[in-house]
Amino acid sequence: MALDPLYAIALEDAQWEVPQDYETLFNWNYSDDRKDLLNLYHKGKTMQWDAETRIDWSHDMDPDNPLGIPIEYFPLYGADFFMKMSKKEQGEALRHQAAWSNSQFLHGEQGALICAAKIVQNVPDTEAKFYAATQVMDEARHVESYKMLVEKIGVSYPITGPLKTLLDQVLSDSRWDMTYLGMQVVIEGLALAAFANIRDNAADPLAAAVNAYVMQDEARHVAFGRLALREFYPSLTQAERNEREEFLIEACYLMRDRFKNSEVWKLLGYPVKECDEFLEKSEGMRMFRTGLFSRIVPIVKDIGLWGDKIQRAYGDMGILGFANIDIEAMQANDMRVAAEHDARKAHVDAAIDTGRSAAE
Repeated sequence: MALDPLYAIALEDAQWEVPQDYETLFNWNYSDDRKDLLNLYHKGKTMQWDAETRIDWSHDMDPDNPLGIPIEYFPLYGADFFMKMSKKEQGEALRHQAAWSNSQFLHGEQGALICAAKIVQNVPDTEAKFYAATQVMDEARHVESYKMLVEKIGVSYPITGPLKTLLDQVLSDSRWDMTYLGMQVVIEGLALAAFANIRDNAADPLAAAVNAYVMQDEARHVAFGRLALREFYPSLTQAERNEREEFLIEACYLMRDRFKNSEVWKLLGYPVKECDEFLEKSEGMRMFRTGLFSRIVPIVKDIGLWGDKIQRAYGDMGILGFANIDIEAMQANDMRVAAEHDARKAHVDAAIDTGRSAAE
């Protein structure tokens, strides 16, 4: 299915150029000292998968609710004007909400693809270059997967201003650790929480499977960032750590405010001001925005960027309590859920093969 022309019209230009100035580092010391990174590299090699064959793209999504998310989870559920709409009108809203969120996933994954390629060039350690190379392939597959999912939905949206701003900051910075910090910790940490919301609540098997399989890869990516930054940051001066904490605070506020969906409300002809006011008072939206940081906060603490200022900022945002989450247990669960999707798919495929054999 061809994409809705909204994407091309809204962007005005099919490309976005980000000037960059950083060093490409060669390392002639082909060591194997970093067993932790080499183990991750081994997993990256052995856990590659093909989006065309692992996912059943023949499945038809419900045009009125492509993700199969309960309507109670819709951001404007409870607003007077939304509750007075017909089922058809509400279905159109659900479709556009699904298109908007998955379009942002698609754009974010392209950002991750470019950042991973930059890490291969920019990071000093050979072992880190090895793993980053597997992540480049992962991110290409994720772009492919979300592109196909957006095409199934049939509508697309351009990148939001906050996500574009953060990507511009990350890609423009010449320091390799800032690429890790912005992409592996903030953008991918936020994405993991958003993916999990769909994976765990979507009734549509295609939407659930795409997010489960992408999360399986992302668990390794986040682990990669943790390993590299946890070792590097103790060597920095306090002033250098303060600068990175300032970046994290700004980035988290920026990404929290990204989820206003104003582009959707404007396109559908909704009263944007009334929508924004409802969302600001919505307990459901507050909980959703807060939950998005469940993957970021424990990692920030783990890598050692845990000064008084960042703790105060996270306290003001209502997310400081996530600091004690067991991130490794969450990542292990991501791997388990993906394996369960594989098992269900194998069971269905076996049943289909049995039926065909019986018919013959």
